[in-house]
Amino acid sequence: MARQARALATRQAVLLAAAEVFDERGYAAATMSEILDRAGVTKGALYFHFRSKEELALAVIEGQGAWIASWEPSSDSPVQTLIDLGYAFARALQEDPLVRGSIRLTIEHGSFTQPQIAAYQGWMDLVRALLERAREAGDLHPGVDLVAASGVITGAVTGIQLSSQVLADRRDLIQRLADLWTLILPGLVQPHALARLSVAERG
Repeated sequence: MARQARALATRQAVLLAAAEVFDERGYAAATMSEILDRAGVTKGALYFHFRSKEELALAVIEGQGAWIASWEPSSDSPVQTLIDLGYAFARALQEDPLVRGSIRLTIEHGSFTQPQIAAYQGWMDLVRALLERAREAGDLHPGVDLVAASGVITGAVTGIQLSSQVLADRRDLIQRLADLWTLILPGLVQPHALARLSVAERG
């Protein structure tokens, strides 16, 4: 058990170091030697867990799924859950290097042997599932195209976080999300449901 715990700790140290380096330098400019130095582990330990830079990068990207799985909604409203999820992920982008590294790599998906679309598709599927629940609850305007809506929301949040990173090092990301929800929710959600929603960050 002690050996297993050490192996897990080593893997996490490598993932964190890799995420930091990928976030700072991008996939192409990052080197395994730089990640190795940042992690403070032996070369053998690094390559025991990850055989290549691409394999390591893909593991960092997969951290998005782990983050989503660990997040717990605090509302029964699917639309409020969607809003809250966006703010929680924005905070993670500001504070969690693993999430930041995964997002930079996701944006640079063309750098890999095979384009990485799973992260984008996973977010769109999650948004669509929440919107489906909202439609079943009678919260959405009739005729809303859920595929189109999930694509627009995911794309808008992706663009907003990227703009915020470039222009303000993500310091204004929360306000930019508030602006997004203020603008798009009236066209998506019926008035009776809109009145119950908070477009501001909660808790």
